[in-house]
Amino acid sequence: MGTTSLPHTLLVIAGPTAAGKSAVAVDIALRLGTEIVSADSRQCYREMSIGTAKPSPDDQKGIRHHFIDAFPVTEEISAAAYEQLGMAYLSDIFSRHDTAVVCGGTGLYIKALCEGLDEMPETDTTVADAVRNAYDTHGMTWLQQAVMEEDPVFYARGEIYNPVRMIRVLSFIRSTGQSITRFRTSAKKQRPFRIVKAALELPRAVLYERINLRVDLMMEQGLLAEAEKLYPLRHLKNLQTVGYTELFEYMDGKYNLPVAIEKIKQHTRNYAKRQMTWFKKDKDISWFRADAPDVADRILVASI
Repeated sequence: MGTTSLPHTLLVIAGPTAAGKSAVAVDIALRLGTEIVSADSRQCYREMSIGTAKPSPDDQKGIRHHFIDAFPVTEEISAAAYEQLGMAYLSDIFSRHDTAVVCGGTGLYIKALCEGLDEMPETDTTVADAVRNAYDTHGMTWLQQAVMEEDPVFYARGEIYNPVRMIRVLSFIRSTGQSITRFRTSAKKQRPFRIVKAALELPRAVLYERINLRVDLMMEQGLLAEAEKLYPLRHLKNLQTVGYTELFEYMDGKYNLPVAIEKIKQHTRNYAKRQMTWFKKDKDISWFRADAPDVADRILVASI
């Protein structure tokens, strides 16, 4: 947290997918007369709309949103790049407003914006592509075994169920010959603004039901057609994303459409659980029931 003497305030609205972050962030931004910076690693891509649950066009008309529809799906945006982009967005917003709202569920992006990231060597893209292809062929068990053998220090930390992170770890050590843990200093950068972090939560059964209903709604809205347009680009890292991967596998004939939809629901629930685990580790976050009718009021009072 920053000090109260700083002239500007960054209000973060975090939490798991389907908790209702976007609606709360829009409500708060309207009351504060300010703008929103997305902290979602997929909503920034123009071609991925239905499957990423972007804020509605009406919400975007009423409130200026940054980092939504900002890049083509062919361009990879790292957390380090997001840190630079986010700081530029905030500088722009703070030139007009006292407060800015950041909303999203990508924990690493929020960490990058609030605390900065450790400097580390580049990963060889050819190596990363090879690791990703091997994972696609051999699956999670192979990936865990490879990390255990090649980077036992990282493996011992127990962060072994997130395939994106594991691919990154294995690619890093194969590129540099060093464990990624050597470059983690945990030193936080000082920001020239006050930071207030809030997150939304729901009982697990309620959240999971919301997720299931939202997947059904996405299918009604045309998620399959959106995925069909992106199918020729399915090899891209950005499209290794829940909601798209399962439909690509359906198109490949791995299973039928009802099974694909159930897999989207299951994998989204798994993702929400990982998000909660990440955010619960951040002791600076204040938690609020997402279904409380006055949740925006409560967050605003807590941010004073």
